Amino acid sequence: MMLLRGGTVIDGSAAPALRADVLVRDGHVAAIGAGLDARGARQVDVTGAVVCPGFVDIHTHSDLTLLANPDAPSKVHQGVTTEVVGNCGLGVAPLPAGCDRAAIRAAVSYLDLDPDVAWPWDDIDGYLATLEKTPPSVNVATLVPHLVLHAATVGFGDRAPGPAELDALCGLLADALDAGAAGLSTGLVYAPLTFAREAELDALAAVTAARGKVFAWHVRSYDDDLVPSVRQAVDVARRTGCRTQISHLAAVGRRNWGTVRQALDLVDAARAEGFDIGVDVYPYLHGNAPLAQLLPASVQENGLDPARLVDPAVRAEVRQHWAHQPLGWAEITVSRVPDAAPVTGHTIAELAVIQARQPDEVALDLLAMYGTGVLIVAGGRSEDDLRTVLGHPATVVASDGLALDPHGVTGAGSPHPRSYGCFPRYLSRYAGADLPAAIARCTSRPAAIAGLTDRGVLRPGAPADLVVLRPELIRDTADFAEPQRYPDGIDLVLVGGEPVVVNGTHTGARPGSVLRVREGIR
Repeated sequence: MMLLRGGTVIDGSAAPALRADVLVRDGHVAAIGAGLDARGARQVDVTGAVVCPGFVDIHTHSDLTLLANPDAPSKVHQGVTTEVVGNCGLGVAPLPAGCDRAAIRAAVSYLDLDPDVAWPWDDIDGYLATLEKTPPSVNVATLVPHLVLHAATVGFGDRAPGPAELDALCGLLADALDAGAAGLSTGLVYAPLTFAREAELDALAAVTAARGKVFAWHVRSYDDDLVPSVRQAVDVARRTGCRTQISHLAAVGRRNWGTVRQALDLVDAARAEGFDIGVDVYPYLHGNAPLAQLLPASVQENGLDPARLVDPAVRAEVRQHWAHQPLGWAEITVSRVPDAAPVTGHTIAELAVIQARQPDEVALDLLAMYGTGVLIVAGGRSEDDLRTVLGHPATVVASDGLALDPHGVTGAGSPHPRSYGCFPRYLSRYAGADLPAAIARCTSRPAAIAGLTDRGVLRPGAPADLVVLRPELIRDTADFAEPQRYPDGIDLVLVGGEPVVVNGTHTGARPGSVLRVREGIR
């Protein structure tokens, strides 16, 4: 039993802050108020600090890194107590009999930072059971990844599923949702989802809608075709009634700055008609992705074979495609490769100077050597766009990062600092004067989107996933030069009532729960 005494309580609902004590007992919030009976409780003086719910990160890629290091240090140190994995259509289950597991694992290599992590499961329930046996320091829920569904059923070619295959796709999705997945995610820039037709999206959305769960979209384009890509997601929501989340909304490339306002107008119009459509974003001007995401879909048909990229004709096709990309090579930095090659931390343009070659040839050589294993950090975004999205009433904050260990295999390379500082950065730089509303964007509101109705709230009876932070001190310290630094201003993190971080030190506790969403929101 623990009494957090003398703090300012912000309960996650956007209600005004109040001065109160918080009593934690048996893993739950037992009471909030003054003069609480705390006999036998460990008392912690939190005077001058804010006590709020732990942050609920609904857009993460920690599917496998939580198995590589269940302590989840980069996340718990920034106050995250619940992660939702399976985003952008990328994930690790279901894997029905007969599917090409090796090809699927290669296709989601963005998640696969530790080759020693085994994949013993066949379905979502088996994956969640594997997490339960670990267990992690954070709570975990999962979406159903569209890429795995599609690849396991249709394969990697440019074709639509036949009627029997579409039935199988929908059956796999239904089983996974019924096993407790929080919803469905797609990522239409990742092969083979680059070949997904609208009929397939409609069918999967209908299955998801029937269960009241959410459909999260990494839309087809965030650069020149951002607006029609968001329109596609909105149109599917209109046709099926599915609750919809537009992931990490941003406009990439200077020529596209300002188009987020047009994308948000589409969201607003649908919301005015009664459709439940939300948005999330991380508070940075750079993204993180596989370099292979920049390849034309035709080169990735039937899976990306790095050997194809030494073919002069293929290289010419790729170079022609890249001639129209909205980013320059000076805006694209190599953040990770599978070995210790001295390329991480350099832009493609810098590597071209070092190697006395053309930048596109450098990029093609990296892809020919490492395939989907080359990760990049890419810029080309606008501060005004970011503030426009963050200020929208439908927006919540989500990292799009991973639970990383700066001292282990998952911490290799030069990762995006959002994995270490997303939520402190938002609160210190973008929250504005209304701290309760800002905290709601990080807690109860994302939890509700995922159907996690007992998370992201500080109220009697709720699980005691809590953060004690100092508003005047909280800040991110991780940047692109030194991305693996923990934030300042977080005194205490509890997960299920158990201290996980105390004064900047991980306790080694792993009290996280696997969260299965049985009932959706209708």
